[in-house]
Amino acid sequence: MTTLAYIANEFPSSLEPYVIDEIVELRRRGEKVICCSGKRVSPNTLRPAEVAFWDETHFFQPLSDHEILRALHRSSSDRHTLWQLLRPLLRERDISLSRRIRTLGHTLMGAALAEELDPHKVTHIHAHHGYFASWMAMAAAQLLKIGFSFTLHGSDLLQRGDLLTSKLLACQFCVTVSEFNRNYILRNYPSIRSDKIIVQRLGVDRVLAWPAPPLDSPSPHRRFSILSIGRLHKVKDHRFLLEACAGLRDQGVNFICWIIGEGPERPVLESLIVASRLQGRVCLLGHLPRTELVGYYRHSDLVVMTSKSEGIPVVLMEAMAHEKLVLAPSITGIPELVEHQRTGFLYQPGSLPDFISAVRWIQNHQSSLSAIQHAASASIAASYDRQRNVSAFADNFLARISHSEGDHAHPVLQQVRLSV
Repeated sequence: MTTLAYIANEFPSSLEPYVIDEIVELRRRGEKVICCSGKRVSPNTLRPAEVAFWDETHFFQPLSDHEILRALHRSSSDRHTLWQLLRPLLRERDISLSRRIRTLGHTLMGAALAEELDPHKVTHIHAHHGYFASWMAMAAAQLLKIGFSFTLHGSDLLQRGDLLTSKLLACQFCVTVSEFNRNYILRNYPSIRSDKIIVQRLGVDRVLAWPAPPLDSPSPHRRFSILSIGRLHKVKDHRFLLEACAGLRDQGVNFICWIIGEGPERPVLESLIVASRLQGRVCLLGHLPRTELVGYYRHSDLVVMTSKSEGIPVVLMEAMAHEKLVLAPSITGIPELVEHQRTGFLYQPGSLPDFISAVRWIQNHQSSLSAIQHAASASIAASYDRQRNVSAFADNFLARISHSEGDHAHPVLQQVRLSV
């Protein structure tokens, strides 16, 4: 049995159930996994199973005075490694001063992580997402002379790839969720060996079939139901969705749009709904437990996504597993999941006319699109089955760390030197 550490910016999180899935699968195979989180998470919004993970998680923000002193001692006692960690802050371009200062703090947090993990004889650290927790994991791994790997999803690669060259050079391997991401990494980071970048898809559970709906034609007075699920964040571009809803209303479409999610954009979206006179047509439902999502999936006619950046969205997988029609932008890895007019529909990114036209076409033809709904569900069952994919992840993960065990301390530092 080996001892591993898993860290994310915020753990546990109901928005990222795949992290728990991986931990559970590794533990099922006899591995010891220590759970860590960069930020302290409130347990109030977590499900009971997630609270159990919260109880055992080590949190690193904020650090106590005692933890800061220990972290300073740990980092200053290995000045060579510390210098290797900090050199990219001086040499890499296109990094703001505030980002450099924050990374100094994250390096200190990485030293605190090393202090916490050292007594447990951890042999490998894996970070989820390429945000600051991955820098913490890299720093801790180098201070402990152990292996480091991380998973890249979407925005952490395409929009916030801070100091990513150093992380990619230092890691034993990098897991990512789409072929698009892998090709993007190899194209934009040519110094990275191709065999270090692994594609491992996420997945969802198989959905039991619902009773067949009545054969009667839908009432012409019934509102066409549009569903959007996602954090209320600028990258999800709900403002675009509200513009589209205003356009649909102006074209006489009888619809209702449910938006499920919470986040910093909520006040702006509330104001836009009022300003666009969309009250009664667009409903911000906030964060809902996963058990309540099933009802909205069931009663929606179309599940839409308007994001500017994504990996391969689990929301679309869930909708397709529920045999729902989906409409999403043709960006990043989404076309790997949604095959236009066979398992769903794609629209030109940023094109309001294309989005509105697609919604209207789907509404007018929905009674004849059952073959697409069935094909969507079959596609998810074939390629995005949760348990099968998490099992494949564990196979690959354990094979990688076993193959390189005892062979990472010096190569890691050599790789980081290459980045500077």
